[in-house]
Amino acid sequence: MSDLRVLSVASEVFPLIKTGGLADVAGALPGALAPLGIAVTTLLPGYPQVMDQLFRPKAVQRWPDLFGGPAALVSAEAAGLALLVLDAPHLYRRSGGPYQDSHGADWTDNAQRFAALALAAAEVGGGLPGGDAPDVVHAHDWQAALAPIYLRFARAEQARRRPATIVTIHNIAFQGQFPASLRAPLRLPPEAFTIDGVEYYGRIGFLKGGLALADHITTVSPTYAIEIQGSEMGMGLEGLLRHRSHVLSGILNGVDIGVWNPATDKHLVAQYDAPRLDDRQRNKAALRQRFGLADDAPGPLASVVSRLSSQKGMDLLLAALPRLIAEGGQLALLGAGDAALQTEIAAAKTRHPGRVGAVFGYDEGLSHLMQGGADTILVPSRFEPCGLTQLYGLRYGAVPLVARVGGLADTIIDANDAALAAGVATGFQFAPVAVHALEAALARAAHLYRDRATWRRIQERGMAMDVSWRRPAAQYADLYKTLADR
Repeated sequence: MSDLRVLSVASEVFPLIKTGGLADVAGALPGALAPLGIAVTTLLPGYPQVMDQLFRPKAVQRWPDLFGGPAALVSAEAAGLALLVLDAPHLYRRSGGPYQDSHGADWTDNAQRFAALALAAAEVGGGLPGGDAPDVVHAHDWQAALAPIYLRFARAEQARRRPATIVTIHNIAFQGQFPASLRAPLRLPPEAFTIDGVEYYGRIGFLKGGLALADHITTVSPTYAIEIQGSEMGMGLEGLLRHRSHVLSGILNGVDIGVWNPATDKHLVAQYDAPRLDDRQRNKAALRQRFGLADDAPGPLASVVSRLSSQKGMDLLLAALPRLIAEGGQLALLGAGDAALQTEIAAAKTRHPGRVGAVFGYDEGLSHLMQGGADTILVPSRFEPCGLTQLYGLRYGAVPLVARVGGLADTIIDANDAALAAGVATGFQFAPVAVHALEAALARAAHLYRDRATWRRIQERGMAMDVSWRRPAAQYADLYKTLADR
């Protein structure tokens, strides 16, 4: 029997281009699915850094005018991935990031840029001339979420071959909302602009439309699947998600254990595994030197690798920072985002020399060193669909300290008295997501850190956890097969 064919549609894919966890998921899942009889082709935009990495590119489809200029769909390989790349220079070949310019402002034509990606996905889904159509089109986040819409309202001959469709919510806070005046320019038929389609309070909602018309909806942890059906975290889409709860699944993310492996990680000063945990001290020393931290602090070295935003709880961390320092701890932070938060972090660094260090921006190699050298990794998010940072922490023996929300709640076992007695604790959780609860968790972590034998057992238990894509890939494979059979 031939493999089941899936078209994965994403706006970023590691290692070709990355701004966050979406890229890690889109880059790792195809390899995890291959042994299960699922052949994945990934469709992504032709950003300059993507086009530069393609091997044997070949145009398989052309458009004389795709939202303002000519475009081609290019088949190629890169980084072990089978790719379809939308080469549309007028939409993607520009300096700056995938979603924003170099000044941090959203590209003014993002509606056209990502509608084009979804329209290309629908063309592939309907079957390109001389090519095999996919059995499933899997659209990731709002940037790809119009794909089920275009497929639903495709030409009659395409509609007869319509593949099954899935939309995965990686973060419901980002929905892709645009003026209704763009309906016709985006080639959306009038019948698509309804409450059961893309219409959302008089605007076009990319994610809303995809959630309304996809055959199935997934999100990236079981707890988040429940949370987004409530008003606190549903971001206005909770009613729709409750209505479609019968086709909503929470499948926890995994991590690429080939990329994230402390025994082979070239970004570390010293590679190690659970029997060689003492070698982490060399990474800790390098981490302290990189962040200008003193080497004689008696408490835990805590690290943060995060977007600087209120969603990520960075304001809570700043408020609780005096407690960490009072416990003899240190903080190394890597991140970028909100300018006011960055200013406050810089001021904290000045107030606490040798105890607080920060690097503003993102550095993939440094993020690995932080996992390999820090005693604890902090994730104090107000909401967190899945979170990969805490999974990397488990893998590297950087004990996670997390808010009890979303995927953080699903992946970390709190080191309370019962869990410690049962020998199952892997980290620390705190709730509610408030300063006093975070302070209490930091104090608990500092107390256990002084008990070196107990701390080591928590590290070893976390490192033994299976955080790979093995189980999530099997769940996706079952879902794909069920949908394709229908």
